[in-house]
Amino acid sequence: MIALVARVGRAAGTRGAAAALACAGSDAERAALLIDLEGEGTPRPSLVATAAARALEERLAAHLPGAAVAARGRICLLTPSDDDDARLEQAAAALPLVRGSLATVQLPPSLFQRVLAEPGIGPGGALLRADLPTDRALTALAVRELIERQIETIVLKRPLPWLAGRAALLGALPHGATALPRRVGRLLP
Repeated sequence: MIALVARVGRAAGTRGAAAALACAGSDAERAALLIDLEGEGTPRPSLVATAAARALEERLAAHLPGAAVAARGRICLLTPSDDDDARLEQAAAALPLVRGSLATVQLPPSLFQRVLAEPGIGPGGALLRADLPTDRALTALAVRELIERQIETIVLKRPLPWLAGRAALLGALPHGATALPRRVGRLLP
């Protein structure tokens, strides 16, 4: 399952939400992949990572030598190179390596249409982080397009609490934690 996580307008909190979604879709035997297309720096590995996350990190590093990869807790974080075209190619190349686990793709609004059009990505779900009082119309347009493409869509109205977002980025958000609304379970494999 591939799930997109994007912000609408200037909403904050997509990185933590993407990591929390990846944590929710992983366990000790199955690591989820978080692809950060916003490219917020090179990811650093954590001291503690599951064997599944380390194995996924090794597979990704072997197949994508230009990308930065780090195992963190129960997830593996991939930050592709700087060029937009190369980032999309690397993201599409990484997805078959996940092997039946959840792949979460965090992307900036500028890449939203290109990711939807990329045949190698093919999302099954989307989590949109939106501030509805200011971006209700823009959110409605994004949701409408996703629904027309038959992509399960959920709107996250508030960012995660700071501590939950930080724990998720470390891959340490406990399995079954309630950091995300219960309906987000529809996006999980």
